[in-house]
Amino acid sequence: MMQGLLTAIRAEIYVFTRSRSIQLLCVIPALVAAVQLLLVKSLAASNDARAALMGTETADGGGGFGGGGFGNVEGADAWGALVDALGTGMTLISLILVAYSAWSFASDRDQGVLRHLLIRRVSRPALVLSKLIQAHLLALVSIVLMLLVTFGSAALLWDFGPVIEDGYELIGTADIHAELSLGLSLALIPLPAAIALGVLVSVLSNSTTQALSLALGLTLGLDLFKSVLGGAADYLYASYLVSLLDESYLDDVARLVRGYSDVMIDPAVLQLNQWVPWPQMVLFIILALALVRRKKL
Repeated sequence: MMQGLLTAIRAEIYVFTRSRSIQLLCVIPALVAAVQLLLVKSLAASNDARAALMGTETADGGGGFGGGGFGNVEGADAWGALVDALGTGMTLISLILVAYSAWSFASDRDQGVLRHLLIRRVSRPALVLSKLIQAHLLALVSIVLMLLVTFGSAALLWDFGPVIEDGYELIGTADIHAELSLGLSLALIPLPAAIALGVLVSVLSNSTTQALSLALGLTLGLDLFKSVLGGAADYLYASYLVSLLDESYLDDVARLVRGYSDVMIDPAVLQLNQWVPWPQMVLFIILALALVRRKKL
């Protein structure tokens, strides 16, 4: 089992380091986040120039006490743009990981690669585990690259400091760093469960197209319907995944750094965010390992 797993992992690393398409998947979230920051900065500069020509003043942010947005808020634009770009990057990463984990196993099965590995005495569970490891490697590279590019681009475009409204500090830099760090940490926790779901769907599917359709359909479906589940949604990993209809803590951070004071944070939900995704990830992996033994490869 261990020898077969090592053989499968070496094969996955070989493909990972030589596949241009996989490397492109790692780069896309970072590029999109950087482009978003550039567009936001360009739009802000255009608005400032237009306001200067018209002899009017522009507010720096959109926050304020109670979410009213009154007064001149300094620093909110920079932090808000940064968190929005991070949210965009994390959304793309989560979708790419689900799609890739579903595609990887199904594609190798359709092309006969899995049979070749089975001939080399790689067990079926080892094949599943190797796909999980490769998907997590893709996640690691994508996340690190996206964070480096996003923070680096934002640092070049803005000067970051506390969020101040009419001389009063709404939120300090240290508090922003703490909230941003917590938001990113909580956003990363559901990703292994999303990857495991993609692999499970891939094992159950009969073709690559079916695997991709089901994995993305399930992910987007959970995103759409989590709002109608009420309190039950708190026990679903997808509720904490940064997504198109984002309800993760990173979305709350985007409002906090803009100076909004009406953001309600439930410590119980944050705790569920830390623990709920793990048993669901384990369940998906166990099902994939059990079902792959019966699947025709």
